[in-house]
Amino acid sequence: MNLQSSVIEQLCRRQTPLAPYSTYAIGGEAGFLAEPETTEELITLYEAAFASGLPWYSFGMGSNLLFPDAPDPDLLFISLKRHCEIREQDGKWYVSAGTPMSLLSLIGLRGGDSRMELSFLLPGCLGAGIYMNAKYNQLQISELLDTVYYVDTSTEGLSVQSIHASACGFGYKQSIFQQKPWIIVGAKLNVDIAAEEQLLYASQLVHSWKTRGCHSSSLPQWFSYILGEVHALAGIGIPTPPAMLDIIKYRTSRHHFDAPSCGSVFKNNYDYGVAVGSLVEQLQLKGLSRGGAVISPYHGNMILNHNHASASDILYLMDVISEGIERKFGFLPEPEIVIV
Repeated sequence: MNLQSSVIEQLCRRQTPLAPYSTYAIGGEAGFLAEPETTEELITLYEAAFASGLPWYSFGMGSNLLFPDAPDPDLLFISLKRHCEIREQDGKWYVSAGTPMSLLSLIGLRGGDSRMELSFLLPGCLGAGIYMNAKYNQLQISELLDTVYYVDTSTEGLSVQSIHASACGFGYKQSIFQQKPWIIVGAKLNVDIAAEEQLLYASQLVHSWKTRGCHSSSLPQWFSYILGEVHALAGIGIPTPPAMLDIIKYRTSRHHFDAPSCGSVFKNNYDYGVAVGSLVEQLQLKGLSRGGAVISPYHGNMILNHNHASASDILYLMDVISEGIERKFGFLPEPEIVIV
């Protein structure tokens, strides 16, 4: 066994089901799966994969991914779920790519800063949020960023590089990272640290997440964990602000976290001016099922895994929605979820 193969064997597990690594709870067995906890481990994995000719795919919480039913057995899946770090950098927050975005809202709440409320109950990691410029209502994750750190996988001697947020080409669900072979490893926020107590809370929160929260990507478990932290803060005299209560009400009223899903399946077409969910409702497709998958009765732009759905079940319903929208409204909706 050469050095590269030895590294792969040390840092990877074999024949691991991917379903627990996606909020869709869908996916066959990965031939290789790794969960690096540090940027150094991540770079070591990339170097070993390149040297051994092993293709790889990196992802975070899997909240926007549809894994295949039968993955390529030679594909290395790299989960960043344990790549979770929050610390001080130049008086501001440094956050690693695998950190759940919702943790930012809790840290902001603990420090009395409302700017990070937009990340509350966004079920994805910061790296993925930066990649797609995650948004809630009119607010975007890019508004919280100062500098993004990444690894350029097209160059020799992999190392961490940086780019200012103003140069990242952020737009609606868009960023420069969608056009470059760059893997996001972290970011410095443009948010000041309020006090030492806030830093201590962030450290405790990361430890809690790693020990209790990140074992699976189950949406109900994740929702319960985040709400538990909110209630714990309320218990020490930090009330939940109205904006966060509104988000809880909105998400729960539409049953966003009751069943495995990846949230909105298609991007809204702002040129057309009507949300995809409304178009699906006009097509009377809500509630349509295929195998174990169903178009949500509560939100037309969500397809739920309600009974051990397969990836092919989800793809079938996506095709039905796409064809219906193109036929009646004259455009093809662009998928928001990533089909691996």
